[in-house]
Amino acid sequence: MKKVVILGGGKIGRMACFLLGTSGDFAVRIGDMNLAEAHAAAETFGGKGEQVDLTNDAQVAAFVKGAWAVISCAPFRCNLTIASCAKAAGAHYFDLTEDVAVTKKVIELAKGATTAFIPQCGLAPGFITIAANHLAKPFTAIESLRLRVGALPLQPSNELGYNLTWSTEGVINEYINDCEAVQGGEFVRVPALEHLERLIIDGIDFEAFNTSGGLGTLAESLKGRVRNLNYKTIRFPGHCKLMRFLLQELRLSEHRDEMKTILERAIPATTNDQVVIFVSASGMLDGRLTERVYAKRVLAQTIGGHHWTAIQLTTAAGIAAIVDLVAQGKGPAQGLVRMEDFSWEDFMSNRFGRLYA
Repeated sequence: MKKVVILGGGKIGRMACFLLGTSGDFAVRIGDMNLAEAHAAAETFGGKGEQVDLTNDAQVAAFVKGAWAVISCAPFRCNLTIASCAKAAGAHYFDLTEDVAVTKKVIELAKGATTAFIPQCGLAPGFITIAANHLAKPFTAIESLRLRVGALPLQPSNELGYNLTWSTEGVINEYINDCEAVQGGEFVRVPALEHLERLIIDGIDFEAFNTSGGLGTLAESLKGRVRNLNYKTIRFPGHCKLMRFLLQELRLSEHRDEMKTILERAIPATTNDQVVIFVSASGMLDGRLTERVYAKRVLAQTIGGHHWTAIQLTTAAGIAAIVDLVAQGKGPAQGLVRMEDFSWEDFMSNRFGRLYA
């Protein structure tokens, strides 16, 4: 069995442990700064968790020694330490982060690596990138490529129409940092919480607006092929206006820790969630302007006797499938590897990728 180290035993790390640890092909070791979190994650596959300071180079280096792969399900600020230790240990590296600045540093680390460095392989960026690349591939000219994802409550019950389903820090990061896009064939940066639009999926009204990080490396990969490319987060109508008030008018964007405290004090978490996915590609196909669309709502499920939220399922299935594909030789295994390097067919037929179906 291949030895896999997972760092970060929170919601996503826990399901990644379950998927890989019960597969029969991976020997999983889980570490977290919080020992109780590590134990809870390890219990999903009958193992034991360990306490690791994810900001301490020596502790992380000792923990990943001898691993075939290192998976970071930790907060994005820990990823550079984890990636550096993975490279030194000669292990493949995978993470989930949407943070653009951290990912650029991981990409630099990938230079000269003898193993694969695969950042941003969860849901968005991650699966959404594979889906978009699949839709766009047949076009001789790509006019527009729109990527939309939302992690939402199934029954919204507050003014924001929102519950906390994953990292509060990650949500705030997406709402504040500049966003990458392609407009008129040119790479641009656009502000978060702008370019509001309406979406109707399965007869339900949603809104979508710019947020940071969801494109991954797709803008660079499609350079010269796509005229317009952007990523937006899906929410229930009215959410964007309220977040603009909090972050911009009340200037909480300048006080991220305070914003995190407010949200976690006032907005409850939920285990009854949904993930909404919408991808649209339009361009020239067989001599005429054509649009291809993928739209899906994923709900929470019970698998293996455990209740898994929709965001756990989609994000953990994304990274587990990529790890599995690399193990099977169905993707590059050296240097920087992008989500665009994996085929839709391989992902969707994978035992973990099939959870999206």
